[in-house]
Amino acid sequence: MGAMNLAEWHKLPVPLTELCINTTLRCGQSFRWRKNDAGVWSMALHNRILCLHQDPEYLYYRSISSSPSHAPPTPPSSNTPPRSPGTPDDTHELLQHYFNLTPNLTGLYQRWSVADANFAKKAPKFTGVRILKQDAWEALVGFICSSNNNIARISQMIHKLCLNYGPLLGHFEGEPYHDFPSPHRLAQEGVEANLRSLGFGYRAKYLYTTACMVSEKPKDWLETLRNPESPLLGAKAQSGGDWSASGREGYRSAHEALLELQGVGPKVADCVCLMGLGWGEAVPVDTHVWQIAQRDYKFGRGKHSSLTKATYDAVGDKFRSLWGKEAGWAHSVLFTADLRAFSERLVGKVEKKEEEVVVKREEGEEVEEVVEKVVKMVERGIKREHEDGETKVLEVEEKKKTVRKSKRRRKT
Repeated sequence: MGAMNLAEWHKLPVPLTELCINTTLRCGQSFRWRKNDAGVWSMALHNRILCLHQDPEYLYYRSISSSPSHAPPTPPSSNTPPRSPGTPDDTHELLQHYFNLTPNLTGLYQRWSVADANFAKKAPKFTGVRILKQDAWEALVGFICSSNNNIARISQMIHKLCLNYGPLLGHFEGEPYHDFPSPHRLAQEGVEANLRSLGFGYRAKYLYTTACMVSEKPKDWLETLRNPESPLLGAKAQSGGDWSASGREGYRSAHEALLELQGVGPKVADCVCLMGLGWGEAVPVDTHVWQIAQRDYKFGRGKHSSLTKATYDAVGDKFRSLWGKEAGWAHSVLFTADLRAFSERLVGKVEKKEEEVVVKREEGEEVEEVVEKVVKMVERGIKREHEDGETKVLEVEEKKKTVRKSKRRRKT
C-alpha cells in the first residue's frame, strides 16, 4: 500500500472469493463508504472511523477512536456507548458481524448455482458479494433516499445528512467523519425545509415524517422487527421461525410494519428487511430486477406482463423457491452482476497529428512558426445503472506544440 504504515493495520484472513470489498461496498447496499486514491475505504461506524483495504488473502483494517473533543452531541445510531481509554478494541468482532462473515460464501454460491443455471452463468465473475449487517435505521433512511435515484447521488445525500445532523467522530486525511443521525435528531422542527435546501426534493418530507413516526414509537421499535437469527452485535441468535414459500412470518410482519412509514413502498421495505433487519428471504424488486426477471426467468407474459403488486410477490416467490432462506443474497449477486457501474470499458484510442504554419510578427520581423497539433480521441463504452444499451462517450484531448521557427524576409 505504498506510503502507508502497515504497522498500524491489523489483518483478517479473508480471501476475495469470500469477501470483495470493492464490489460489496459499492453495489448499492451502504452509501457512506469513501474510497481514496490509495484504495483505502473508510467510514464512521459504531463510534470509530474504520479504514479498510484488501489483497487476495487478507482484509486489512484500522480503527481510529472517537476523540474526546468530538464527544457525540446526540446518541449515535449504532447504540454503542463510546469506548473509554483502555477498553479492548472490538473492531475484529465488529468486522465479523458487519460483513456477515460466518456463512461460507463459496458453499452458498455453489448451492445457488446448482439450483439455478442463470446464477451459475453470471455469478463466477462477481465472487465475494456479501449482504452487510447494517443498522436498521440507517438502511431505512438510505433506501428512502434511493427512490428514483442512482448510487452516486444517494451517497451524496447521505453524506450531506451526516454532515449536517450526525455527531462528529473525528477526522481522517483532513476530512470530517460523522456518525449517522438518530431518528430524534431528524425529527426536529426545520429539518424538512433544510433537507429541501440541500437538494433532497420530495424525499425531505418522507425523511422528516418517518423520523417523527419512529421517534414516537417505543425505543428500539425497529429492532423488534429484526430476524432473531441475525441479532445485533454481541446478542445470541435464536430461531427465525418456520419457512414458507412467501417468507417466514416474522419477515412478512416486518415488511407490513415498514409499509406504514412515509416513503416506504414494497421495494424499500424489502431492502430494509434484507440489509437492515437480517431477513435473508426479502427480495427487493425494482425496475432493474424486473428486467432481470423478464430476460432470464420468463416473466413479462400473461398475468405477469407488468410490474404489479401480484407480479412483485410472484418474482419474490420465484427467487425464494430457487434459492431458499438467502434468496435476497443470491438476488443481490445477480443485481450486482447486472449493474452498469461495473461495466465501463475502454473501446478505442485514436491519435491524429496535424501541422499548420502560422505567421507572426516578432520584433518587427515576420516569423514562420510550424505548429504540430496532436488530437487524442479516447472512446469509452459506458453502461450506466438502469440502462440497457451502451453509450459511447468521446473524450478529446488537444495538445499544441511548436516544432520549429524560422525568420523570413518581408517581400518588398
